[in-house]
Amino acid sequence: MIYSHRMQKDFDGWSKRKQRINAKRAAAYAHPREVWWCSLGVNIGAETDGKNRNFERPVLVMRVYNKDTLLVLPITSKAKDDAFHQRIAVRVGPVWVKLTQSRVISSQRLLRKVDTIPEETFNDVQEAFRRFV
Repeated sequence: MIYSHRMQKDFDGWSKRKQRINAKRAAAYAHPREVWWCSLGVNIGAETDGKNRNFERPVLVMRVYNKDTLLVLPITSKAKDDAFHQRIAVRVGPVWVKLTQSRVISSQRLLRKVDTIPEETFNDVQEAFRRFV
């Protein structure tokens, strides 16, 4: 018998929130190196979820494809000392970029800008990210 200790995910709440996000007329415009709070939603299995009523999580913008879509990496505040995470410093202190959880998202998911990381730090993240793509 397999036991699961996973908490119940609010897929219905996320579906309602996603409909409101999709109805937004204006989308934020982001640039590479920026850290944003983003409505990432409720995802499957080990995929990174957002938290609270907006299903949000901070992300690092890696690439902007156009005004509507961008490539992001989720961020966690939990210390991770492994090859799958890259430590960076932001205004609130050290955080870890999840290198293996890249996502292309709509700019409509962006909620508010948090910070912009230095170019040297961004270059380090890019180099670490390349190992996983």
